[in-house]
Amino acid sequence: MTVNDSWDWEPGEKKIAMGPWHDQFTWVEEPQASPDGERVAAVVNIDEGEFQVCENGSTWEDTYEKIWYLRFSPDGRLTAIVADMGEWTLSVDGTAWENQYDYLWNTQFSADGKHICACIQTEMTYCMSVDDTPWDERFANMNTFVFNPAGTATAAAVQVEDIGEADILKFQEGAFTAALNGRAWDSRFVNVWGLAISADGKDLAAEVRQSLYDYTIAVNGKAWDQTYPAVWEPVFNPLTGAVVAPVRVAGKWTLFADGQPLWDRHFVQLWNQQFSPDGQKLAAIVAPAFGKWTVAVDQVPWSVSFSDMVTDMVFSPDGRRVAALGKNGATWHVAVDGTVWRTTVDMAWQPVFSPDGRNAAARVERNGKYTILLNDRLWERECDTLWDPVFSPDSSKLLLRSVEADHYIRRVVPVAEIAR
Repeated sequence: MTVNDSWDWEPGEKKIAMGPWHDQFTWVEEPQASPDGERVAAVVNIDEGEFQVCENGSTWEDTYEKIWYLRFSPDGRLTAIVADMGEWTLSVDGTAWENQYDYLWNTQFSADGKHICACIQTEMTYCMSVDDTPWDERFANMNTFVFNPAGTATAAAVQVEDIGEADILKFQEGAFTAALNGRAWDSRFVNVWGLAISADGKDLAAEVRQSLYDYTIAVNGKAWDQTYPAVWEPVFNPLTGAVVAPVRVAGKWTLFADGQPLWDRHFVQLWNQQFSPDGQKLAAIVAPAFGKWTVAVDQVPWSVSFSDMVTDMVFSPDGRRVAALGKNGATWHVAVDGTVWRTTVDMAWQPVFSPDGRNAAARVERNGKYTILLNDRLWERECDTLWDPVFSPDSSKLLLRSVEADHYIRRVVPVAEIAR
């Protein structure tokens, strides 16, 4: 999402009545709110096999046999996967891509929203398309799709050798590899998963299986010298370009970089490693012991742990703080810098830091209603639908987008009003 000063950050609220939509159409699907909060949209059915998109009460001109995966891009464009006469394509703000496909799915966006990617299938072959420009090469099978934040590179795990049904020997010889911008590696593997593209879009890493029992990391088609009982998805170090991945060694997990040990400490489990925005810190979700999940920053685990899971770890924009969600039994918790907030909830979504890193907020569910938890203080409102909070560029306000009693409401609330 691209947050900027041009948005309306004046405290107050704006309402759009959605009740009339239910009277006007046969049914209304789940709404989507624009990043700036000024628009709300939903897929609507007007008759059997006839769908449109309704945005702020007005429909797009075109009607389709099917519309799904309605999403706003980070720069505020409204996209939908649409089908007509058995052909699929992507519509952006009501204008369809020129190319039609047998199938299209998995819309992805660059960080600034200027580029849009989708996976496509034509005549039982697969590839990816960026801004309606498909790869030159197509493949018999494709999965694990990646679009880099800059919008300059796409990648996927692809099948490059034919395998007959139940042809186990051919499968074990290796029929899969990875493709960057449609160009497949020359090397072959039994399986390929967990792809990562470098910041400049020039390099590609993946977790690969070289035999039924040997796993390692491959970079631009070249595997690390060592194999392991298991590995997890790699990431690129944004400063050095090194490839960092969790590796299982002697029954425990640790981090390796370019095939060499990076962390001295070993854990029962380790994954979802993530560099801070400035590349100076490295955090991961770890289990120091069985049934004890936590976060480790530069291989030092938090003192607090959770019995079921830890997920949705995120760094603050300045890289100084880390937040995550933890689950104990039926309750979810927000933890920031190793301190668990006292408020327990039925469900929570990834925390969001303010640009200055001083405040953290998360969308949460309690008793079937949704609200915001800001610095461990609950917002007084309970909503039927709620989107993630957005901090203003100066960190002093929150943009809150909700549906309450058949009204879509855009609110700008001072942080101090909730956090007091």
